[in-house]
Amino acid sequence: MTDTNWAFAQYENVRKRLPASNARGACKRVPNLGALAEDFDVFLFDAYGVLNVGTTPIASAPARVAALQSMGKRALVLTNGASFPASDRLPKYRQYGFNFAAEDVISSRDALAVHLAAVPNIHWAAMAPKNASFEGLGVRFDLLEDAPETYVRAEGFLLLGSQIWNDERQAMLVETLRAHPRPVLVGNPDLVAPYEHGFSLQPGLYAHWLADKIGLEPQFFGKPFGGMFAEAARRFADVPPERVLMIGDTLHTDILGGAAAGFKTLLVENHGMFRGADVLPYIEKSGIAPDYITPTI
Repeated sequence: MTDTNWAFAQYENVRKRLPASNARGACKRVPNLGALAEDFDVFLFDAYGVLNVGTTPIASAPARVAALQSMGKRALVLTNGASFPASDRLPKYRQYGFNFAAEDVISSRDALAVHLAAVPNIHWAAMAPKNASFEGLGVRFDLLEDAPETYVRAEGFLLLGSQIWNDERQAMLVETLRAHPRPVLVGNPDLVAPYEHGFSLQPGLYAHWLADKIGLEPQFFGKPFGGMFAEAARRFADVPPERVLMIGDTLHTDILGGAAAGFKTLLVENHGMFRGADVLPYIEKSGIAPDYITPTI
């Protein structure tokens, strides 16, 4: 059952592949993000579970982001979305009531694109939705569906989005890589994502299952891994790390990744990974402690 306990256990099971961080925050409770507005210059927002849940914006989020922007604060979105360019998300955010500029939205796809630009171009095949975009990646790919020959002829695999993935396709990917190991690049390291009625399984989960099954280690791009945070830091290079706040709903991606990058962290309780749960036992069990905790932004 994909509830909070199950999702948390999956993240704990893959800790050996996640970044290490010795930073342990004080878990100071604040009523909302407004209490921290004067303490930071840059605010990095996770999307799912912080700004929206599925296709529903969180009620307080648009006004809170607008208030920060009116104070001259920098507000950016860091999202583990890889099927489409970050710019494609702007109409959705504007529909939700946010006023982000194109350069304010950074996705794990951006970190993947930086890597792809530095390696030889090969014949890729991708876990992705049918309408996934090639834009900005610098490569084209075949879509992994039910044809075995697509798996066999690929020289490398991109795991971008799991909307049409299933157990049968996962089994074909496992078997083709067991027979002939090839690069596996994971554009979305999330294991789950919160929606209105539960969690969806994300590419990161299938990548870790693949690694556990055959011992082939994928490369991950996005939170909690460093490439995405480095891309974000380039955009505010003059701001000291201690004046940057990473805001997220998941300990093992947003909080761990933000702390490993040297930023302060805020865990949002009420809308995402820990919706309806007491977060403190999960913090103690994982050892991943945010600087601040709030019910909602």
